[in-house]
Amino acid sequence: MELPHLPLLILLITPCSSLSENLPLPAVPAAGPLHRDQPFIVVWNMPTANCHKRHNVQLDLKEFGIVENNRQRFQGEKMSIFYRDHLGKYPYLSNDGREVNGGIPQLGDLASHLSLTALKLDVLLRPSFSGLGVIDWEEWQPLWESNFGSRIKYRRLSKQLVRQDRLDLSEENVTRLARQEFEKSARAFMEETLRLATRSRPKGFWGFYGFPSCLNKHKRKTDQSYTGRCHKGTKQRNDRLSWLWAQSTALYPSIYLPQRLAGSINAALMVRHRLQEALRVASLWRHENNNNQATPVLPYTRLAFTHSLNFLNKTDLEHTLGESASLGTAGVVLWGDIKFAKSKEQCILLRHYIHSVLGPFIHSLRADTLRCSLQLCHSHGRCARRNPNSSHRLSSASTSDPHDDADSTSRKYYQQHFMCQCYSGWTGPQCQKSGQNEG
Repeated sequence: MELPHLPLLILLITPCSSLSENLPLPAVPAAGPLHRDQPFIVVWNMPTANCHKRHNVQLDLKEFGIVENNRQRFQGEKMSIFYRDHLGKYPYLSNDGREVNGGIPQLGDLASHLSLTALKLDVLLRPSFSGLGVIDWEEWQPLWESNFGSRIKYRRLSKQLVRQDRLDLSEENVTRLARQEFEKSARAFMEETLRLATRSRPKGFWGFYGFPSCLNKHKRKTDQSYTGRCHKGTKQRNDRLSWLWAQSTALYPSIYLPQRLAGSINAALMVRHRLQEALRVASLWRHENNNNQATPVLPYTRLAFTHSLNFLNKTDLEHTLGESASLGTAGVVLWGDIKFAKSKEQCILLRHYIHSVLGPFIHSLRADTLRCSLQLCHSHGRCARRNPNSSHRLSSASTSDPHDDADSTSRKYYQQHFMCQCYSGWTGPQCQKSGQNEG
């Protein structure tokens, strides 16, 4: 994945304080940079090609180091996302009650699905594809108990399917068997789809949007007791999805903000705990293509609040992009729908936001992550908070030059509040030792 990067200068890095020496190192090497010398990237996943093509409004994303497909195509060599009707024959129940491709995983045609998926990948992506490959299936969840609310219909139809063949079973046994059959089939669809993608395009970073989950949604603006912690059963549920993490070469949790969290510290709490869970999963399970390092985590975020065109301000960006960088993720994906390019007026608003708020913030944030990596980790690792639950941000140590070794203030700040997560092949508190990582 190509990304404009700043030239490297030789740094004389002074030894860190004893604080670093006493800190336990991560059990597995950190996910390597998705582009050389770039600890943190921002990827554009918005269908905004029409701004230039139809409305003659140029967004100039590269000016701020934002990774984009050629001509800002929605699917391309840097970023491709596949929705429910755009990859194979994904079974789901439509809003009007239709059973599409069988409706539930048990009635889906997996062989046909995989055959069509292979054809789709051959048409859209080169064999050398090395970008982000995201599958966005949101109609049902692979674990039975996670299908609640509007998804309860998948449980009902699954039990109905069992009753058709087993009239003798009690309700308890119907539910038990329906659960087994649903989870087995759901796993097959998700697992085999990922296996096909990672084998046919092994250099890509493949994963499902919204996974792993945390279930820590902030429900009420007046909630004074919100902690941001994941639902108490989150770890157990995500541990049961070990088969999914073992087939994923990237993780894409969602950190979208609702309007009610505008400017609120609760936004940072929500994002923080979602990312902590994703990073936990990434460190425990790895695809065979990446078994010598943690799986990269790239949360999906928006430049506007959910269900709106209201842009995030700098504080909101700190709570999403800034939080992601400070916790040590490999980057973020910026998502938005076609509404952002629906008219010339909207494109002009988007361009103004990019040039005045979003772009400068991203440019500064990327410089901050690079500076910390250079000053603290010999550019052989990624910085992450020593205490994940603190509010210390990489941006708090900003200087005008990311390669400025004279700024002892920023170095001291990094040493006190951040640690190095070394890339594969490097060890030591400052990633200064070449060789196999311990652990």
